[in-house]
Amino acid sequence: MVAEHFTSPEGRRIAYARLPGRGPGLVFLGGFRSDMTGTKAQALEAWAKAEGRAFLRFDYSGHGASGGAFEDGCIGDWLADARAALRLTEGPQVLVGSSMGGWLALLLAREVPEQVAGLVTIAAAPDFTEDGLWAGFDEARRAALLRDGRVELPSEYSATPYVITRRLIEDGRRHLVLRAPLALPMPVRMVQGTADADVPQTVALRLMAHAEGPDLRLVLVKGADHRFSTPGCLRLIEAAVAEVAR
Repeated sequence: MVAEHFTSPEGRRIAYARLPGRGPGLVFLGGFRSDMTGTKAQALEAWAKAEGRAFLRFDYSGHGASGGAFEDGCIGDWLADARAALRLTEGPQVLVGSSMGGWLALLLAREVPEQVAGLVTIAAAPDFTEDGLWAGFDEARRAALLRDGRVELPSEYSATPYVITRRLIEDGRRHLVLRAPLALPMPVRMVQGTADADVPQTVALRLMAHAEGPDLRLVLVKGADHRFSTPGCLRLIEAAVAEVAR
């Protein structure tokens, strides 16, 4: 599908691709510094097309084909982008959130549960700005972030380092989901690899223990890494989506 664009209420130019079909539709929320052309997004689109089900994928501001600079964004901005994208759909949707997208999907499920028919998280990274980034910084790096407003971190996925801003960390603290009750009244499936070096399985176990709902399940895949994009992992994601969509 060819990407289209809309302007969010905040004035940001957001790229998206939409597939018509029956409901509940699927909305894919990608990860930190990823985009809607990734393996999981495209595999889900192909699955949705074969099933005749509506599907939406999009890029947060500063990601992929959307406008803006990555380092200008924060969790609250990307949540607002996701909220705006959700308005392109009709009826309750199944949210499929990968990594940071899992955190954003949880925030949407908490904020507008009536619009969420089901939830599938893939190596969800709730609260990662606080529990992953800030908690992992030594005193020198924390001091540099507070002094300069930004630090650079190497990335195994790109030659370009991650720019982590003070705004990202401070805004993240306003969107934490593991410090207060988290009710998920919709069916929820969480999938996680045991060999994930970016979001360890302890995060999935913590989320599972913390969230409350009538139909929550966690599947751990031995040996799967953070990409979670092998053919077997993709089939597992599709099965989880089909289950909650029913």
